Amino acid sequence: MHLAFACVAAHGHINPTLPMVRELVTRGHRITYATHEKFRAQVEAAGAQLLPVPGEPPAPPASFDPDEIMRGMESTMDSARTGFALLVERFRADPPAALCYDAMTLAARMAAEKLALPDIALIPTQASNEHFSLHERMSGAASSTLPAGFAAVFERVGALTADLAAELGVRRIDPMDSTPRPCNIVFIPRSFQLNGDTFDDRFHFVGPSPQLDVPDWRPPRGSGPLLLASLGTVVNNRPAFFRSCLEAFGGSEWRVVLAIGDTVDPGDLGPVPDNAELHRFVPQAAVLDRADVFLTHAGMNSVLESLRAGVPMVTAPQQPEQDINAERVTELGLGTRLDDAHAPEDIRATVRAVHRDQQIHAAVRAMRAELHDRDGARLAADAVEAHLA
Repeated sequence: MHLAFACVAAHGHINPTLPMVRELVTRGHRITYATHEKFRAQVEAAGAQLLPVPGEPPAPPASFDPDEIMRGMESTMDSARTGFALLVERFRADPPAALCYDAMTLAARMAAEKLALPDIALIPTQASNEHFSLHERMSGAASSTLPAGFAAVFERVGALTADLAAELGVRRIDPMDSTPRPCNIVFIPRSFQLNGDTFDDRFHFVGPSPQLDVPDWRPPRGSGPLLLASLGTVVNNRPAFFRSCLEAFGGSEWRVVLAIGDTVDPGDLGPVPDNAELHRFVPQAAVLDRADVFLTHAGMNSVLESLRAGVPMVTAPQQPEQDINAERVTELGLGTRLDDAHAPEDIRATVRAVHRDQQIHAAVRAMRAELHDRDGARLAADAVEAHLA
């Protein structure tokens, strides 16, 4: 079969799909993958043909300022308009058996309707159904920090979406809609899903797969425990957090690897002790294979990579969705949440406590065994083939 994939240009959304793509290609299917040019190497390594989506990936908001959120949504609507035209033109000429799209890819949802294509939702985080809404849960998690007047932003987003749908000749699609599709591939295990027992056979909880082609990585010299600290690749401009990490463990027995992203200026972090390393980015899966504790923003991709590697977590969430993941990590005994102040003494005490906690290690080992018992890529490919059959 010819299968189309469309995904927002973000590692946390694209990476979970690539093992599934490779499995489908191995089975003889042809894949066209629509996303930004910067992911060409990863998409082609999985065996798919890239359909480059023009324009820059939408930058995530650095805060929950209503004006900033609104500017970002207007940019998202412009990108959706461009992406819709591209997808319709390409897949009208070369129709796929199904359009598999990330649940956040508005253009693909509209294009699937316009072309009357079977659609399959790809969900890299908590899924939603008639009993649980991730959007509502996120709104609740953020309610204490959202500024006044934020409700008007949601009304404006709804109006923009309705206008775009009318312009493109499709039904209005609510970006916050949690109505399940007939087939939903969820890249987390059911045991991590909130209200997991309420999800029926429309949902395939395939869990994470090993990343493709993980590069070699050499750990820092020494024999002490290894801490990886990262706030992800999306919103990562927190120099004070990384300064606190350096102060917390400088001169200690710990070996510290900091992945500071591309927006933090290393010069703002002060002196780097001999037992610490600064990197813009690291091959996270490879580092986690050697790590003893992961200090993470609790993005879902990072949480699942940590669990596959059997590494307990200290979470420092930055956004509402990450708040939910951090809460789930604590509920399941897989780690604990850092105090929001991020003071050096709190970081040091929390990391050391998690490293010593045998109950946390036992829970992480059990989850790691569960994830390694499942071939997520195979299960996802099986689900797609069975649905289309």
